[in-house]
Amino acid sequence: MTACFTIPDIVRKLRLICGAVMFRHTLFSLPFAITAILLETNGRPDPQKTLLILIAAAAGRNAANALNRVIDADIDKKNERTADRHIPRGALSKKTLLIVALVLCAALAVAACMLNWLCAVLLPAAAVLIGGYSFSKRFTWLCHYWLGLACCCAVMGSFLALTGHFAVRYFVLALAHCLWVAGFDIIYALQDIAFDRAERLHSIPARFGVEKARIIAAVSHLVSIAALCMVPVFWNVSVIYLIAAGVSSMLIFAEHRIALGKTGVFHIREERRIRIASYSINEIVPLVILLGTILDIYL
Repeated sequence: MTACFTIPDIVRKLRLICGAVMFRHTLFSLPFAITAILLETNGRPDPQKTLLILIAAAAGRNAANALNRVIDADIDKKNERTADRHIPRGALSKKTLLIVALVLCAALAVAACMLNWLCAVLLPAAAVLIGGYSFSKRFTWLCHYWLGLACCCAVMGSFLALTGHFAVRYFVLALAHCLWVAGFDIIYALQDIAFDRAERLHSIPARFGVEKARIIAAVSHLVSIAALCMVPVFWNVSVIYLIAAGVSSMLIFAEHRIALGKTGVFHIREERRIRIASYSINEIVPLVILLGTILDIYL
C-alpha cells in the first residue's frame, strides 16, 4: 500500500521534529550572528549574504541538536529526566532525525560554499565541532566548552562569510558567545550529577561537584560579560550598546541567583528552576544584545 500523508500529518511531524531539536533555542545563536553582521557592516549588510549566513547558522545549530538526539538516545532513555524525549518515548525514530540532520548539514555546506572559499574550506572543522559535541561528554569534562565553541561558529562564521579572512576583533564577540553558552550549560548539567557519575559520563559538575561547578560557570560568564563590554573598542557602537550589555549582565546574574533559589542552596531535583535559569533567561540575553546593537547603529 502507498502511504498517504495529509497536511495535518506533515504539520504534526514537523512540530515533533522542531520539538526534538529544540528549534526555539536557535535564539541562542541567530541573534549573535545578526549582531556580528550588523557590527562588521556598520548596519549596511548585503541581503543575499545575510540570508546565506542565517541559513548556514540555523542549519548548523539544528543539525547538531538532531545528531545529539540520535547519538544520545540510549543515554536519554536511561536518564529519568530525559526519558520522555522524542526518540526514547517512540514519538520519532533515530532514522527520521538522522535524515533531518543530513539535510541540514547539506544546507549548511551549500550555503557555506556559496559564501566564499574560506567558509567552504572550514566546513570539516565545523563538522568536527558540530558532530563531535555529542561524543565529548564521553571522554572530557570540557564538553561544555566544546558546546560553546560549536555554537560560536555562528558568530565567527558570520564574520568570515562577510570578509573572507580572520581578524583579532572577531574573537572578542566569539569568545563572549562561547563562554556564555558554556556557563549556562554547566548550570544545566548540575541536575545530572548523580546520573553522569553513575554512567561514567563527564561534566564539570560531575567532576568537581556543585559548588566548584557554580564558580566555574560564574567565572565563564564574567569573562563573557567582559568580552561583550569590549565590543565598542573594535566596532562603532557606544552608549546604547553598553546599556544593553549591562542589562544582559543583570540577566546573567539573575540566572545564577535563580539557580540557587530563595535559600541560597542548590537543589538538584528542582528542574524547573534550572530550566528557567539555563534556558528561559538565556533566550532573552542575545535578543537584548541584538536590540542594543540595532538601536546604537541606526539611531
